[in-house]
Amino acid sequence: MATMTQYTQVELLTLHGPEFRRVSTAPPRPPTEDEIPIIDLGTIDCGFQARKDIASQVKAAAENTGFFYIKNHGIPEELLQRALSKAQAFFAQTDEQKELVSNKKSTHADGFHGVGSTQVNKTETRDRKETFSLRYNPANDPTISNPEDLLADSSYSYGNDEFLWEGTSHIPGFRETTIEFWQQRLTLARKMIRIFALALDMPEECFDSVTTNPGADGLYVHYPGASETVSANTETDVGIGSHTDIQCVTLLWQDMSGGLQVLSATDEWLDARPVPGTLVVNIGDFLQRLSNNRFKSTVHRVYNRQTTPRYSMPFFLGFNPDSVCEVVPSCIDEEHPALYEPISCGKWHRNRFALSQGKPITA
Repeated sequence: MATMTQYTQVELLTLHGPEFRRVSTAPPRPPTEDEIPIIDLGTIDCGFQARKDIASQVKAAAENTGFFYIKNHGIPEELLQRALSKAQAFFAQTDEQKELVSNKKSTHADGFHGVGSTQVNKTETRDRKETFSLRYNPANDPTISNPEDLLADSSYSYGNDEFLWEGTSHIPGFRETTIEFWQQRLTLARKMIRIFALALDMPEECFDSVTTNPGADGLYVHYPGASETVSANTETDVGIGSHTDIQCVTLLWQDMSGGLQVLSATDEWLDARPVPGTLVVNIGDFLQRLSNNRFKSTVHRVYNRQTTPRYSMPFFLGFNPDSVCEVVPSCIDEEHPALYEPISCGKWHRNRFALSQGKPITA
């Protein structure tokens, strides 16, 4: 006799109060090729029609689960492995050494966040991970010819990363590799935003003016190996709790440990297993807003049930903090009015981040 599928729900904090999503209690299953497809970016620089073809695949993925893998993405494997080695070297330090670059020394959450210092889902356990984060700084952006002008503008708030390098100067090549890796992911993310524009039936350059000095956060993440007790208990000690991403698009490198789980359109957890040679891409909440809910910002979480560590390196791209963005015209008609009011990208990010930290929301 077939068993009845059982469901529970996850609670998510939003700017308008809690939201609840139905979730199957069944164990995570492998995704189908349609649910989390592998998209080849090998022709992304080969002309407009090639990008249109890629965009049609991205559109299908964005309207389904909101997650997909990309291969031939242009970031050298050598750089990925070098960045991983720097992440491993950083997290292998003592807590006292890591605290030299504590985020508490930064006004913008740059730097080190210790294990259990975050709780992305307030109804689940604290996040069993530690991170090193690098925010956007125009001095690190190769497309900016006058970073000193932007840095002198008090209306902008950028990463203050000098203390990061002072506190990690004893790790050979840490600064150079971390910045190089951040730059390459920024370049790729800007290309992907153009692909998303085409997927929304908009001109591919329509977001160029709002990605000149964008929100762009590069992280190293370490999930410590689980104890035997934690490994046996699938209900506690999430690596990172059930959540959606805040910005437009996320690029994720993950090691071969596994642990990333994605909520499908049919309310089942999918096991987004690592695929060699790929990055994972997913839609964030702001891009879902711009698409009038056409593109899906999907709930996901991480469990590390192994006794060995898990490493990942996500990159989050938003738009320029002062740019006021609204639902794109191609996603509005008489039957589908705009569901969201215009909002500046900086205000959106500040309020969502404050919500996740349990802090007051600005007006």
